[in-house]
Amino acid sequence: MGVIEMDVLEKFKAAQKQGWAHFAPLESFTTPPAARLVRFAGVRAGQRVLDVACGTGVVAVTAARLGARVTGLDLTPELLQRARENARLAAVQVDWHEGDVEKLPFEDREFDVVLSQYGHMFAPRPEVAIAEMLRVLRPGGTIAFSTWPPELFLARMFALIGSYMPPPPPGVSPPVQWGDPGIVRERLGSAVQEIVFDRDVMDFPALSPQHHRSSTESTAGPVRQLVEMLQPSEPAKLEAFRREYDAITAEYLEDNVVRQGYLMTRATRA
Repeated sequence: MGVIEMDVLEKFKAAQKQGWAHFAPLESFTTPPAARLVRFAGVRAGQRVLDVACGTGVVAVTAARLGARVTGLDLTPELLQRARENARLAAVQVDWHEGDVEKLPFEDREFDVVLSQYGHMFAPRPEVAIAEMLRVLRPGGTIAFSTWPPELFLARMFALIGSYMPPPPPGVSPPVQWGDPGIVRERLGSAVQEIVFDRDVMDFPALSPQHHRSSTESTAGPVRQLVEMLQPSEPAKLEAFRREYDAITAEYLEDNVVRQGYLMTRATRA
């Protein structure tokens, strides 16, 4: 993998930060998987838990309601604002930070559990992100995360979006690689032991493929960015994208639900 120049890297992250600012309406769909991840990780009262790329805080708040001492970190301030409101409504304390998974503002071995739900996978340099997540995890602690397998719905969507977008900077890894157990094992390496995988499905209610697409066009960072890029100057290309999107979505839509399978990974810090 090539080396990413720092100015290019910062511009890439700035675009991510802006793109995900409108994600909050999707939290209702990520809330049930948040409970699934927290249970899968075995979070217990009193543990120090870090939720990486926490978004609107659904994982962090779930863990805090179990009595864990939780810290949440995200790149996007608009999502952290929503996360703070979610914690207030749930009457739990969470220590929120605006920050980057590739440069975590925490001490070595500070946490008992490090979690991420569909978040750390978007870091442009996976080797840096996972090194940071493991650095702040104590030996014997648990790292657990949920990701999108490359062969299933959302990963196919990312691949479709990527085929219409300009190529990412050299050295940026596709997020869906985090959904491949073989790649996950390689990236975790000898720093962990007892790797366990499991799978589940996130349900996204939708009346039609077009309803699903309309929702993601207004909320999901990469889809918003693509629409904003194509709409002014390449409307025919945008329509072609929309037709392909709807065709893939139709494969996963049944009884007004789009079935979005995901992979969960859990491991123990060596």
